[in-house]
Parts: sequence; structure tokens; C-alpha cells
Amino acid sequence: MTLAELATHLGAVLEGDPAARITRVAGIEDAVAGDLAFVANPKYASLAHTTKATAVLVEPGFPDISAATLRLKNPYLAFARAIELFYQPPAYAPGIHTTAVIAASARIGTNAHIGAYAVVMDHVVVGDNAVILPHVVLYPYVRAGDNLFVHAHAVVREHCQLGDNVILQNGAIIGADGFGFAKQPTEGPGKTWYKILQSGPAILEDAVEIQANACIDRASIGETRIHAGAKVDNLVQVGHGSTVGADTLLCAQVGLAGSTIIGRDVILAGQVGVAGHCTIGDGAIATAQSGIPGDVAAGKVVSGYPAIDNRQWLRSVTLFNRLPEVLREIKSKLK
Repeated sequence: MTLAELATHLGAVLEGDPAARITRVAGIEDAVAGDLAFVANPKYASLAHTTKATAVLVEPGFPDISAATLRLKNPYLAFARAIELFYQPPAYAPGIHTTAVIAASARIGTNAHIGAYAVVMDHVVVGDNAVILPHVVLYPYVRAGDNLFVHAHAVVREHCQLGDNVILQNGAIIGADGFGFAKQPTEGPGKTWYKILQSGPAILEDAVEIQANACIDRASIGETRIHAGAKVDNLVQVGHGSTVGADTLLCAQVGLAGSTIIGRDVILAGQVGVAGHCTIGDGAIATAQSGIPGDVAAGKVVSGYPAIDNRQWLRSVTLFNRLPEVLREIKSKLK
């Protein structure tokens, strides 16, 4: 593809040879001639001056560099769109593999692809254009909308509901039992904790994506709900009875204890933990490894454990690093 064609497709302003050809998309550190790279993070801006890429996606005000530039407001989004031009994922033709097991009472929409050893149990309803890859299991009474895409070894438990355009990556578990046990007076191995039946489904609304080996637990009563457009990263735990708002991001290894309420457009960075029965307001951000023991107001940015205002936390960390020096100063003045 020529740079002129690429610029037109992305809606970018081209500075450079319009006839130059792009054959691949690559990271700016590793790019070679024929590659398209991008700069969206200022941390990597200096690499744009030394990259061997033929062209770089940059913001409109980015300085001139030796490589051709495609200038537009959101280089990262343009980079994502460019990948789609150069990489075509596997296509899955409609059809049902001979080893798939589909209950007679299940209803599958048109144009479905169902892979080897997939299991679709009684009274499951799946909309049109589904792709269900090998070893997926849909338990009884699962309901899913159109354009469902389920990667190998994902499991959806009984009575759970999935909207349109839902994606489940490998090993995602939707509706496993929540962690609920009641202490009982009888003691001894296997007798101390009484298992609470987890009767409420997990519900994923439209355009939700659950990535690899994440767990969305079912509720003891009521429901666990992931609202439209939310994205849940690898190894995330959403506890029973929790609610995750629309377009929220839960990054890798986030853990939500039971009955947590997360607002819309929230970002919980990697390894954030939220205690049960907490409410995180719309638009809040928690930086990586924050521990949240209580409610967080809408729009707040919090860090640390217990999580506090990010700016206060940054000042506290700076002071903490100076404590040995401060202690020496105090001791010298006491002599």
C-alpha cells in the first residue's frame, strides 16, 4: 500500500513521498524500511528521530523528522486501524464440526461456525453469525446475541446472558460460582463452611470483551452485570454480585470483591484490588497496584494502599524516599 493510499484511508495529512510503499506495521524501536510506526507516548518521541521506519503516525504538532509523517489527532487509534489493513485474522466459515455436541433443544442462529468438541447444552439460544471455537462449553439456558465470538476453552455457565458483539478470549469463565460460604457451628474438615448456592446469573451487555482466563462470577442472589462496552483484561476477577459500568477498563489482575459497584468510564490499572461493597464513581482512575478499601468519588485519581488522591500519594512517596536523610538531620540536631 502506498503512503498516499494509507493517508486517505486514515484521514491523515501526509508529509513525505506519496509513492513510498508500506508493507507492515511495527513498533518504533524495531521498525525497518517499509514499516509504519507511531508515536503517541512522549516517552518514545526521541525514537522518532532515529527510527528506520518508512513512515510514522504522529500528532499534528509533532516536530519534523527524517521519516515521512502521517499527521492526525489520534495516532494510537490510527495505528490500531492500520493493523487491520495489514493483518487478516483467520476466517471461520459457517458450519458445525462433526465432533461438536449440540443439544436438540438448543437454537443456533444463521451463519454459525461451531468448532471441534464444542458443547452447546440444553435450551441454549445463540444469535446469528456466532463463532464458537474448539472446546467451548455453553451450559444450559445460556442466551447470547448476534456476532458472538468465543475462543477455545471459554465456558459460559447456566442461565448467563450475553448481548450482541460479545467476545470471550481463551479460557474466560462466565458465571462460575461466587465465593460464598456461611460459618456453621459444626466443626471439622468439610463441616465448618456451608456453601451458599450461587443462583444469580452473570450478564454481559453488548460489545463487552472478556480476555484470557478472566472470571466473572455468578451471584448468590440477583446478578453480576458487565455493562455495554466494558473491557476486562486477562486474569481479572469480578466477584459475585458486582456491577461494572459501561466503557470501563479493568486491566490485568484486577480483583473486585463481591458486591462492588464500578461506574462508567472507570480505569482500574493492573493489580488494583477493590474491597467488597465499595462504589467507584464514574470516570475514576486507580493507578497500578492500588488497594481500595472504601468508596471513590467520581472523577478522582487514586493511588497506593490505602488508596488516596494521586497527587498526595506522589508527594508521600517522595517524602518516604527521603526519610533516612530526614532522620539523619533530626538526629544531628538532637546531639
